[in-house]
Amino acid sequence: MQLRYSFRLYPDPGQQKALAKAFGCARVVFNDAVRAREDARKAQQPFPNAAELSKRLITEAKQTMERSWLGEVSAVVLQQSLRDADVVYRNFFAFLQGTRKGPPIGLPRFKSRKDARQSIRFTANARWSITGSGRLNLPKIGAVKVKWSRTLPTAPSSVTVIKDAAGRYFASFVIDTDPAADATRMPETERATGIDLGLTHFAVLSDGRVIDSPRFLRRAEKKLKKAQRELSRKQKGSQNRAKARLKVARAHAKVADARREFHHQLSTKLISENQGIAVEDLSVAGLARTRLAKSVHDAGWSSFISMLEYKAQRYGRTLVKIGRFEPTSQTCSTCGVKDGPKPLSVREWTCAACGTVHDRDHNAALNVKRAAGLAVSACGAPVRPGEIPAQREETGSHGIPTQSRAA
Repeated sequence: MQLRYSFRLYPDPGQQKALAKAFGCARVVFNDAVRAREDARKAQQPFPNAAELSKRLITEAKQTMERSWLGEVSAVVLQQSLRDADVVYRNFFAFLQGTRKGPPIGLPRFKSRKDARQSIRFTANARWSITGSGRLNLPKIGAVKVKWSRTLPTAPSSVTVIKDAAGRYFASFVIDTDPAADATRMPETERATGIDLGLTHFAVLSDGRVIDSPRFLRRAEKKLKKAQRELSRKQKGSQNRAKARLKVARAHAKVADARREFHHQLSTKLISENQGIAVEDLSVAGLARTRLAKSVHDAGWSSFISMLEYKAQRYGRTLVKIGRFEPTSQTCSTCGVKDGPKPLSVREWTCAACGTVHDRDHNAALNVKRAAGLAVSACGAPVRPGEIPAQREETGSHGIPTQSRAA
């Protein structure tokens, strides 16, 4: 499977200027491709293919006075921008035809230089490289300093340079994992667990362990409120407003980084300890429309489950999702009798049939494990991995390092 490893970049002022130029050229080519296809649609003509767009918007455009500056950046960056536009159109038509599942997908929109996130991609034919001193050598940009927090397990096939809303630069490498190496890092085990996700506690496991919710956003609300108030008082279009906006973005990035770090550490620990994991398929979008919206977003359940999914596939584990309408909080985990719905204020209850006193969350975790069919696995039966689609997420600099850190 393919994964992304992200590392922080520290370009000097000259390299920042070259990256800004590359971001702008890639954005212009993307917008030109969208405009060309929209003009063809309005004229009721066939869409121009990728080869025609490449010739018209890159090769021929470089010969004109209006687009001569496209030759100042790597041609691979421009070609990849055209490919991105083509992927968006293909996804849109696949959604219209019903062959693509998920939320609705609209037509591609024009990119703006004021977008919070800017990115460019270099493939292997761009001849980028990692120097002996550990710098990332990019064509027409130079050797950029990289903060290596871990070694790359295999040679990357491409790299994406990203500038986020907080003004930070990252290099995201695409690698193909080695199944044999992953198997040695995560030996098989006979343990299995069920997870009940919540807000009072982030997770309660079927073995009784309780993982407290860090509540990163709630803890940072005072600082965020002050930064946002300062931003609202700045005049629009001024330099002071740009500085205040950057301050707010950095405060939010700090919260997001802390949450992502927590999710990576917990998901890796659960995957390493258990051969089978059962979770509930929660409707996060629905819960985010209730009065608990802020707490639901602060918990980040979807991101956590996505990490469990791709790590389960990578290390040969089994992740089972049970239906969201399974009455895990209403059923007695001892005798199996359904005791009826209960308000959220009820944290403990006694089964009317067998008299067992249950903790609400622990009982739900046991029922999640049983509903997933993993209850017998704790008694010694092996759990085999199933087919789980991998999530191509930013894995960051987390996991189980097997070698010394790169220079």
